[in-house]
Amino acid sequence: TTVGASSGWCQGLDIPNELFLALGLVSLVENLLVVAAILKNRNLHSPTYYFICCLAVSDMLVSISNLAEMLFMLLLEHGVLVMRPSIVRHMDNVIDMLICSSVVSSLSFLGVIAVDRYITIFYALRYHSIMTLQRAVVTMASIWLASTVSSTVLITYYHSNTILLCLISFFLFMLILMLVLYIHMFALARHHLHSISSQQKPPTAHHGGSLKGAVTLTILLGVFFICWGPFFFHLILIVICPTNPFCTCFFSYFNLFLILIICNSVIDPL
Repeated sequence: TTVGASSGWCQGLDIPNELFLALGLVSLVENLLVVAAILKNRNLHSPTYYFICCLAVSDMLVSISNLAEMLFMLLLEHGVLVMRPSIVRHMDNVIDMLICSSVVSSLSFLGVIAVDRYITIFYALRYHSIMTLQRAVVTMASIWLASTVSSTVLITYYHSNTILLCLISFFLFMLILMLVLYIHMFALARHHLHSISSQQKPPTAHHGGSLKGAVTLTILLGVFFICWGPFFFHLILIVICPTNPFCTCFFSYFNLFLILIICNSVIDPL
């Protein structure tokens, strides 16, 4: 009876392909502008902006893989493209590998940017000796290599719960890492603001600055969690309750979770 009552919301959402294509194009253009701005402006040729550039490239891969998959499916559905099933499966695996690689690299560079900001604030005088260009290049190359290898393993052994648990653990690690670092940075900023206001005569209120810091922190972590959380919760349910009726209902909203990930690629450059 419960399953029957909930069957209405178990149908999922019918998201038009045009929405996927529109968001993919917007994200692609936005991130191209970010990459072009960083490459063209020599003042932005520093590790911090190289990490941001890599994040933009990762988000572009999300957009490109989404656009490629949508166009591929539309061409097959309308009979414009005729291919053997084996070739279709091979193309699908290639696109899925691109998607997985972009997901892992995006999460990785979000974490690296948080660490870079943390070093900038807490080790300002030693920043250039800690985050050298050579270390930044090694970090970026390592992330791209790890993303490629992990995506290949994930697509090859996607039936394995162990692989899914590794991906889920990676997401949770990045979430906790950014949460700890940004809260610590916000606490330091609030402490400095309080010290400055207490030295002034008469003391000035610092609630406005603290509120701005809290809002910024909420946006940073809130967007990350809202956009990525449902997709990884979907993976968790695949591991713990793949045949449960309620979990099956949640699975029917997978396209919505993909839309949220693409929205993250739209929000990041902004």
